[in-house]
Amino acid sequence: MHPFLSPDFHVRWSTLVPEAVEPDIRHALELAKANIEAICSQDHATADYGSTFLAFENASQELNDGWGRLNHLDSVSDNPAQREALGKMLPEVTDFYSSLALNDRLWSVIKAAGEKSEISTLPPVQQRFVEETLADFRNSGADLPAEKKARIAAIEAELSKITKEYSEHVLDSTNAWELVITDEEKLAGLPDSAKAGAAANARAKGHENAWRFTLQFPSMSPIMQHLHDDGIRKQVWEASTKVGGYGDYDNTSLVWRILELRQEKAEILGHSHFADLTLLRRMAKTGGSALGFIENLHARIKPAFLAEYKQLAQYKAAKSGQPVDGLQPWEVSYWAEKQRQENYDFDEEELRPYFPVDGVMAGMFEIASRIFGITIRELDTVFSETPLPVSDSDVVETWHPECKFYEIHDSETAAHLGSFYADWHPRESKRGGAWMNSLHTGALGEPHLGLIIGNMSPPVDGKPALLTHREVETIFHEFGHLLHGLLSDVAVKSLSGTNVPWDFVELPSQIMENFCWDRESLDLFARHFETGDAIPEDLFAKMIAAKNYLSASGFMRQLSFAKLDLELHINFPKFAGKDLDAVDREILADYLAPLKTPSPSMMRRFNHLFSSPTGYAAGYYSYKWAEVLDADAFTRFQKEGVLNSETGAAFREHILSKGNSVPPDELYRRFMGRDPEQEPLLIRAGLAEPALA
Repeated sequence: MHPFLSPDFHVRWSTLVPEAVEPDIRHALELAKANIEAICSQDHATADYGSTFLAFENASQELNDGWGRLNHLDSVSDNPAQREALGKMLPEVTDFYSSLALNDRLWSVIKAAGEKSEISTLPPVQQRFVEETLADFRNSGADLPAEKKARIAAIEAELSKITKEYSEHVLDSTNAWELVITDEEKLAGLPDSAKAGAAANARAKGHENAWRFTLQFPSMSPIMQHLHDDGIRKQVWEASTKVGGYGDYDNTSLVWRILELRQEKAEILGHSHFADLTLLRRMAKTGGSALGFIENLHARIKPAFLAEYKQLAQYKAAKSGQPVDGLQPWEVSYWAEKQRQENYDFDEEELRPYFPVDGVMAGMFEIASRIFGITIRELDTVFSETPLPVSDSDVVETWHPECKFYEIHDSETAAHLGSFYADWHPRESKRGGAWMNSLHTGALGEPHLGLIIGNMSPPVDGKPALLTHREVETIFHEFGHLLHGLLSDVAVKSLSGTNVPWDFVELPSQIMENFCWDRESLDLFARHFETGDAIPEDLFAKMIAAKNYLSASGFMRQLSFAKLDLELHINFPKFAGKDLDAVDREILADYLAPLKTPSPSMMRRFNHLFSSPTGYAAGYYSYKWAEVLDADAFTRFQKEGVLNSETGAAFREHILSKGNSVPPDELYRRFMGRDPEQEPLLIRAGLAEPALA
């Protein structure tokens, strides 16, 4: 009757049609409002944990599920009717969610229950849930006067609307550009895999004897790295910098408005800026400490960063017979790749045959099974563009033919811990990047349901999808997030899985990337798609030797994104009203290589910061923060055995299973026996020497 709200664990995607959006979401809103009213109507004297906190936890379950499914489809299967239906319901849903913390009657009964002595007799997890819920209300403005509450609600509504508009501009402007080449000579230098992919892409669009390139990463990246034609690389670079930055897709005004609204919200809630509001309950605590963390790392790697750029400019001059000069932005990846191949006799393309996507997944599952005590199996699936009959409700449906479905079970008990979808290749209806998400958080003892999504190199000409090593790392990264969600064992859903402070959430994902570099773990999945052979020892040696090639430059790129993010959200009044590109250059003056042509600001296409009301805003530093944690934590695996099941069991127990039921710094200490240390990250990146034993 209401397909978006169906309780079926196996989502019946074929029934989730645009026509069902409005009636389903409106019905879910009515249910949620009735549940909230029931909580509000209680007698404060008899209200208890179960009738307030637990009831509030479950009040919006149908809406959470239905709205989550719709927003997921918006990310992986965009179409005009669905987009219109989502946009129509967005104001009402946003208004409901933002009104909860601003509801005086709701807050008064929850606060009253939270002050009762019975709370101190609850188990520790429930006590933490009470503390976190009260903090959520207060930090969202529950104690504000009525007029300020109304303004917060209006800000939230506008942010939801314009951040969605921002995201659509990025997607639409990405899809609006293409480059069709009919002269094969212009493709000199391009790997065969990239040419085959571009030819298949062209045929799919009706172009025969041609090669079609887009701004999706698997299409664009080989051009920037390998194509000899400087003019075409410049053309592609210029197009990429205009995403979200021209005509009807120009996000410039939206960026400033989003920043303005976030600043206003922070001030209403009693904070100097949005960063302090956002980080209040994260590990960093304040915007200032997060910025200090970034600036400390910046000072440590800046000399190596500048030396790398200078050396690359000298290399280009020597090879081209030109005077030493700065590089153009469309030259950097090209000359960096040529230098890498020359210095290390290593071409990343040599690794592709060893990384067929199905083999990578199977090996990754084997690694996880060994160290975390789980088993993973694939289930048969079906895709249908028309609703399947109810009698087929046990069939596992997917939203696209390429999507697959898996189950995770505990190795010892055989308990079904969770299931997940995997959807790895780009298409025009799918937003860029890679991500993990939860579709259903199971109650204690019930399975969770999640998904992992990417935009990796697609299969071409009957061959399996052959990935780059970086794409393999991305799959392991998202799988780490997934394990954090599906192996969670917490009695309260809102404290489960990845619902942790944002600067802790990347630890489980980033630690998994380490297994992409270790010989023992690589041999479990890096097998030639035709022969089944492991990576030859000489190729592996080259790969390891080249691992930290230009590592300071990659390090600085991440620091620059974090610096830009924090400065904008800490010092918005200083920059408001100025030219966006000028502000970008001012903030990053000490973080960018002296390229001959400045790049337009990343802010117009920076989905992490601007495609949702908060997202990674004031939180991009979390990637580097969590890298410190993951590099440090992985030293325990290195010491005790990379595939050591006892070490893996400890990581599962203390990190993966606990969600936010315990403060993250305490969870880290339980696993490592101490606070994190910064040095292992710099050592791993080749930017510091290991201490002598």
